Amino acid sequence: MTPGRQQQMTTWTVGQVAELLGVTVRTLHHYDEIGLLTPSERSRAGYRLYTDADLTRLQQIVVYRRLELSLDEVASLLTGSEDAVTHLRRQRATVLTRLDELTDLVTAIDRALEREMSDQPATPEQLKELFGDGFTDEYQAEAEDRWGQTDAWQQSAARTKRYSTADWAAVKEEMEATHAAFVRAKRAEETPSSEAAMAAAEQHRLHIHRRFYDLTHEFHRALGDLYVADPRFTKTYEDLEAGLAEYVRDAIHANADRHAE
Repeated sequence: MTPGRQQQMTTWTVGQVAELLGVTVRTLHHYDEIGLLTPSERSRAGYRLYTDADLTRLQQIVVYRRLELSLDEVASLLTGSEDAVTHLRRQRATVLTRLDELTDLVTAIDRALEREMSDQPATPEQLKELFGDGFTDEYQAEAEDRWGQTDAWQQSAARTKRYSTADWAAVKEEMEATHAAFVRAKRAEETPSSEAAMAAAEQHRLHIHRRFYDLTHEFHRALGDLYVADPRFTKTYEDLEAGLAEYVRDAIHANADRHAE
């Protein structure tokens, strides 16, 4: 093999190195000017030529720069007598540390994103998913047509328009807890005027009062009557416990009576 052929296989021009390692020719010239990486060979025409050893050093520089070390820090690290293996081990350890930091950062971003997303108003699709078939656009439209001009409806609409999915989940949980309190009282054969039944009725009133609209005890009494008069409301309670709709109405009346005294 001729010396010229040997040189061609073991040396590279500036342009070839730039293409090989993804750095610019300008960067390579700068590294040469500051003494960070000077090509070890020259062609007969005087052009810079990089050797295998030069490429190894350049690879180390590129990695350290990607780790955001300054050129002075890189130069300091490469001044010593450490071999390539030592540099690679140091770089690997640094990358793993950064990886842990970035993983923690991604987790923090995900949590922040989840918080931001949960603060967004719930969509109709999310409400249907949460409440099931009982929540329909048709029922909502009918309810608005029936009560849309009332102060209670407008107050409720103003409060709930910004409720997030998390808010509605809390509403559902509170509602289910109130229903469970009524069921427990009825199954324990407590009368509607018992302390347990009236406590459930007050819990029911406060749930609506806090989440939707101002609800006085007299207004609550009228709402209790609706639970028996409207078959759909009745069904909601009857599906939980036979006779529960009338029981809830009577407990609401008893609770309103004692607060009227």
